[in-house]
Amino acid sequence: MTETLAAFAPAKVNLTLSVLGRREDGYHLLSSLVAFAEVGDDLTFAPGGALALSVGGPRAAALSADADNLVLKAARALAARVPDLRLGAFRLTKRLPVASGIGGGSADAAAALRLLARANDLALDDPRVVEAARETGADVPVCLAGRVCVMEGIGERLRPALPCPALPAVLVNPGIPIETRAVFGALALPPGALRDRPPTPEPSAEMSAGALIALLREAGNDLEAPATSLAPPIARLIDMVAGTPACRLARMSGSGATVFGLYESDAAAASAAARLSKARPGWWIVATRLGPAQEGPPTVRRAPIRAPRTASP
Repeated sequence: MTETLAAFAPAKVNLTLSVLGRREDGYHLLSSLVAFAEVGDDLTFAPGGALALSVGGPRAAALSADADNLVLKAARALAARVPDLRLGAFRLTKRLPVASGIGGGSADAAAALRLLARANDLALDDPRVVEAARETGADVPVCLAGRVCVMEGIGERLRPALPCPALPAVLVNPGIPIETRAVFGALALPPGALRDRPPTPEPSAEMSAGALIALLREAGNDLEAPATSLAPPIARLIDMVAGTPACRLARMSGSGATVFGLYESDAAAASAAARLSKARPGWWIVATRLGPAQEGPPTVRRAPIRAPRTASP
């Protein structure tokens, strides 16, 4: 009997995000310090047979298992590069909110590539696996690598892994889906334009969580302003998270609408999550830690608060 393989697909958080310019072909050039949370989706793979995908979990209704799903796109991209690739059936348990700026679909695609690589005795740094990740989506390569690092270009260039102390955090999503294309459109950067942006901060080996948070405060997310112009409630959400006790930094991740808060301790993060959940019981709220991607979820999963797909702060 063929063994079913499993992979964890953690949420990706952009601790900082700078838009450096826009290429003539329309793609935006980025520099972003990326970390991963202890909350995410789960993906299983039963090798053998035709390529297939089924979706379950608390957020399954927001996602389709059709040909555009990134799990299937990643599998097809790898199959196009590896003759006789052993395919099979994927089962996705969806827990992360969709279109929320924390790379849920990209994390799922990266998990699919890891499972296919394992089933076919391929190394994750095999050029064919890496190219399949790049073809599938801009955030898939960094999700595949799973390391705290600076992501550059259009997502295809990853700097070496960086040391990162565990960062107690809260992730909050109010159920407002934001289209990435629209956010970049609101930035209104013409093709060929370049922007003078400060260097992306990088943690050092001796840096404490507090020192790293202080460093992060000096940077920002260049997509925050255009995202809040499209969805003003995001600005109020950032203020709400920033106003919780012991919050050291509150910022939007990616193109939104998820906001993260960084805290002094796990207890402070858990208290903030409880406080926010009481005030907004319909939102997706989870206390977690940020750092390198884990092989699996923590022993005790910090389950997010279930939320509808539409809400307003």
